Amino acid sequence: MKVQGKLFIWLAVFVLVIAVVYGVWSKEPAGTTALFLGFGLCIMIGFYLAFTARRVDAGAQDNKEADVADDAGEVGFFSPHSWQPLALGIGGALAFMGVVFGWWLVFFSAPILMIGLWGWVFEYYRGESQNQ
Repeated sequence: MKVQGKLFIWLAVFVLVIAVVYGVWSKEPAGTTALFLGFGLCIMIGFYLAFTARRVDAGAQDNKEADVADDAGEVGFFSPHSWQPLALGIGGALAFMGVVFGWWLVFFSAPILMIGLWGWVFEYYRGESQNQ
């Protein structure tokens, strides 16, 4: 994680320089604000990764002589099948279309979003997957 932390911190420095140059040169507030927000996001991620890297063991990506196989192993648990992201995608699409076509569409998308979110969070707490 040390490499990623340094990468994001250097990216934040670059974005800060670009934000200052862009702000002085263009005097355009929206783009300047977006670049400063991008700087803030990069510095937060970089600080988190650098902070976390001090507290965890060095990974294979921190060893310059490591092989690809050194980082092999279990990555985590991924759901083999789930319909909930489809409901969240449809609800999200309707909600964003509500911004374009009218806020009344958000009232139809909110229940779909809530059902999809509820189903995704509690997917493994009911039915066949429920732990006894």
